[in-house]
Amino acid sequence: MEIQRNPIGWFEIPVEDMDRAKKFYQDVLEYQIEVHEMGKILMGWFPMKSGAEGATGSLVKGEGYKPSHHGCKIYFTSPSGDLKNELQKVESAGGKIIAPKFSIGEHGNVGVIEDTEGNLIYLHSMN
Repeated sequence: MEIQRNPIGWFEIPVEDMDRAKKFYQDVLEYQIEVHEMGKILMGWFPMKSGAEGATGSLVKGEGYKPSHHGCKIYFTSPSGDLKNELQKVESAGGKIIAPKFSIGEHGNVGVIEDTEGNLIYLHSMN
């Protein structure tokens, strides 16, 4: 089967404290996150540009959402083009650097962080 679009529609990152998580991701990635109530769930939406590459997603607080190192692996593309710029903001934003920038060969570089909620998150750049 030939695919018509990339497989990921969106992602959800579990959080325990929406304000703390929102601040962390805004500080590190410099995206504005809009918080909305969706029934019994609180969602912090990352920005989305229709027709652009990649997927968007949200921070989610609600029953059944538990931060973990053992869930899906989410890779944020570096907004600056070099993930060392985002990595230098992680600790001051309340997170931890698990693995500093390292090469994945022809596919660029990755850094691994823990967010303020306890999720393992990956950052990616080609530089």
